[in-house]
Amino acid sequence: MTSKGPEEEHPSVTLFRQYLRIRTVQPKPDYGAAVAFFEERARQLGLGCQKVEEHWSHDPFEAFKDSEGYIYARGAQDMKCVSIQYLEAVRRLKVEGHRFPRTIHMTFVPDEEVGGHQGMELFVQRPEFHALRAGFALDEGIANPTDAFTVFYSERSPWWVRVTSTGRPGHGSLFIEDTAAEKLHKVVSSILAFREKEWQRLQSNPHLKEGAVTSVNLTKLEGGVAYNVVPATMSASFDFRVAPDVDFKAFEEQLQSWCQAAGEGVTLEFAQKWMHPQVTPTDDSNPWWAAFSRVCKDMNLSLEPEIMPAATDSRFIRAVGVPALGFSPLNRTPVLLHDHDERLHEAVFLRGVDIYTRLLPALASVPALPSES
Repeated sequence: MTSKGPEEEHPSVTLFRQYLRIRTVQPKPDYGAAVAFFEERARQLGLGCQKVEEHWSHDPFEAFKDSEGYIYARGAQDMKCVSIQYLEAVRRLKVEGHRFPRTIHMTFVPDEEVGGHQGMELFVQRPEFHALRAGFALDEGIANPTDAFTVFYSERSPWWVRVTSTGRPGHGSLFIEDTAAEKLHKVVSSILAFREKEWQRLQSNPHLKEGAVTSVNLTKLEGGVAYNVVPATMSASFDFRVAPDVDFKAFEEQLQSWCQAAGEGVTLEFAQKWMHPQVTPTDDSNPWWAAFSRVCKDMNLSLEPEIMPAATDSRFIRAVGVPALGFSPLNRTPVLLHDHDERLHEAVFLRGVDIYTRLLPALASVPALPSES
């Protein structure tokens, strides 16, 4: 069998090779290019073509706006909205010719969704950050479905813990003692009992918010090679979010004690362990809070100060001594970050621009503090 040269290649082979050139392998498949390829073929052939996005009413990257004014897109709430609200507020202030005693810096830093370790954690150590001489920072918040606006003054610390248990292996038909599974089960039970205790504490106190208690979820179980082989090693991974008022040393000792109580050969290791929780004061002793809350009061904005239940770049900023508030001006909005059909009403978005246009001048006019001399 002979093949034709490139100059006389069959059109079907050319098409096949074009499709093969699209990188659709995990973990970063270029599905957008693949969809565009098929859409173009459908157009050429006069065929109908419809994209179906699972669980989304609209393509999450189309930024579709419905007849009611809701904009559907990934990032509509978390947090491309805030980026553009910052830019538009600064644009308005520049057009109006405003100047302030302090400089307003906007930073757009990557990798927050995967921990910020290659983003803000590195940036706060760089000379470019120190050159900003930052006195205060605003960062992202979360939408609030009520008339109020949520503002975060601290956040829980992420501890990602992997517990590994070793024990006697053997054939799955035997009653083997001291297995990795039974020892791991004891640790899992202890941690889930702690989880239930924290959940009940949250449920029983209507004044507590989620960020004020420590949460934990079992996120991975690993071990075994076959149904009939008792594994010598098994592991369980947990996502702890530790409240800022917890004694970290005592809490780590508690984790270690649960492992020791399970038996020999049970250890834990940390994939992530944030040890520097900081709290930005929310009273008039803090001039930044005084300026922030005064503007909100003047605009009749009701504030609900809370501890952020998740982790944001604010923790890196606070850890180097810069007070920060997490605030996204999104009220009357269901919390849909990372969810299907994430959306934001255009009126809420535009109102956020108005709010920042008032907030930024107030914050940029806070007089020099003794600590900044």
